[in-house]
Amino acid sequence: MRRRIALALGGAAVLTASLASASLTPAAAQASPGLIAAMQRDLGLTAAQASARLTQEMTATRVLPGAQRAAGTAFGGAWFDPARGKLVVGVTDPGAAAAVRQAGAEPVAARTSAAKLDAAKAAIDASAKAEPAPAAVSGWRADPRAGSVVVTVRPGARGADVDAFLARAAKAGPVTVATAPAAEPFSAGTVGGDPYYINGNTRCSIGFSVQGGFVSAGHCGGAGSSVVGWDGSWMGTFAGSSFPGNDYSFIRIGGGWWTAPVVLGWGTVSDALVRGSWVAPVGTSVCRSGSTTHWHCGTVEGQNETVNYAQGAVYQMTRTNVCAEPGDSGGSFITGDQAQGVTSGGWGNCSSGGETWFQPVNEILQTFGVSLVTA
Repeated sequence: MRRRIALALGGAAVLTASLASASLTPAAAQASPGLIAAMQRDLGLTAAQASARLTQEMTATRVLPGAQRAAGTAFGGAWFDPARGKLVVGVTDPGAAAAVRQAGAEPVAARTSAAKLDAAKAAIDASAKAEPAPAAVSGWRADPRAGSVVVTVRPGARGADVDAFLARAAKAGPVTVATAPAAEPFSAGTVGGDPYYINGNTRCSIGFSVQGGFVSAGHCGGAGSSVVGWDGSWMGTFAGSSFPGNDYSFIRIGGGWWTAPVVLGWGTVSDALVRGSWVAPVGTSVCRSGSTTHWHCGTVEGQNETVNYAQGAVYQMTRTNVCAEPGDSGGSFITGDQAQGVTSGGWGNCSSGGETWFQPVNEILQTFGVSLVTA
């Protein structure tokens, strides 16, 4: 186990060093060559386009906090626009546009402030906690580009209970109805040779190494559940877990296991190093590593979304168009070298496509009082 992780870390370091000498953008020079290849495959980019986009996205990620402050109460949400190659910020007051532009972002007119959209979504969340949403409701999210809270309903599934839920939601603020398949957690039964197993009968994927262990999905196991690693040796115990409501867990390791700032490429791509956890804006590329389907990339499509699983609603999730399958639960979502979150669930598969949600990693770190192991 020690040898496997050490080799993964060492290989990533060597590959990163070799990339730094290549004619790539600064951000791409710190990324594994496999990341560039995966972005080419899943996003339809050339190597040069993938390299340029990584640098643009890194800039957008760092511009976001200042641009939001510059917009003030006129802040109408933000997202990365690949066509412009920069961060776009919605503003409800044209007078804030100059300050946003000076902060490095592109201002556009917004109908509703992000604060009002977030408040409307929070009111719907509170209503759903008091009276659970119908199973036919897939979830809901504050969408600054739509200027409303978007409620997704399963195709063809409308009835009195759904209409009643939508009526309650509309009282909270502007609502748009869309259709989407129901999401399901991506856990799985035991399959030999994969990262970790819970109580001998469930397989999930490691998210990110943290001081004292690693973080993963909450639906994988409850507090006190025992964990064994890919080699069958005892690995540790769930020190904390939350699902539904949230979907995260912290596994405290022992038995000789140790941590490394690595996201595995599973031989599909090179291992990636983790250097931080800056939040990637909507529209940014993101890649996922999991023990079933390994490495796939896509785009961040939405943040602070509520997903209505059969087991109950999970709040503050991030939606992507990256595919995933059972067993990928808990696995890593990463943009460049910045940790984003752990795989929760979704719909579809990696043959026909689909959508996957992740629980943002910074909330997990704050909840359990732990910090990432970084390179």
